[in-house]
Amino acid sequence: MPAVAPAAPRSRVVVLLSGAGTLCAALLAATDDAGYPAEVVAVGADRPDAAGLAAARDRGIDTFVTPLRAHPDRASWDRALAAELTTRRPDWVVCAGFMKLLGPAVLSALGGRVVNTHPALLPSFPGAHAVRDALAAGVDTTGATVHLVDAGLDTGPVLAQRAVPVLPGDDEARLHERIKTVERELLVHTLADLVTRAQAGPTPDRPQESTR
Repeated sequence: MPAVAPAAPRSRVVVLLSGAGTLCAALLAATDDAGYPAEVVAVGADRPDAAGLAAARDRGIDTFVTPLRAHPDRASWDRALAAELTTRRPDWVVCAGFMKLLGPAVLSALGGRVVNTHPALLPSFPGAHAVRDALAAGVDTTGATVHLVDAGLDTGPVLAQRAVPVLPGDDEARLHERIKTVERELLVHTLADLVTRAQAGPTPDRPQESTR
């Protein structure tokens, strides 16, 4: 009987969040499937009261908090965050509703391996108020993007996008909830694709854009 090749080790993922952690929860649920190619080994936040930390703690997952206000300036905070991340030896870092820009210390340590989600079809409507800005612009379609993080504001290479229609009567909260539903699924599938490609060979300098 031929020997069965061992399964590839699951990639180590650290998730960063700032709030309720619904994107993180979607990833944690996906990793319950032993066939999912990644596992969440730690969850970090910039706020000690971030509700998303509780779901990780309930699963026995390592958590950490690196608040900006605990450091004299943004550069020292960025260095502290880089130290927290690298200590956990991640293959990938996922910003899942993390409301802080990553600086040069993190990007130099983990550049090309940090993934972010954004509630718009980049390059349209970058920044913290993407849903509000889409409504103000009167567009009939917005959506969700998963991209790699670079030194700019939501300017990194796009990995995947999915459109979400703007419906009559939409306000910011209603539209954002529909986008978040799409965003969660898109993140789970895109991360799996990205990890699988990386396990198969060297990660390309600019991943191919895919639309789901």
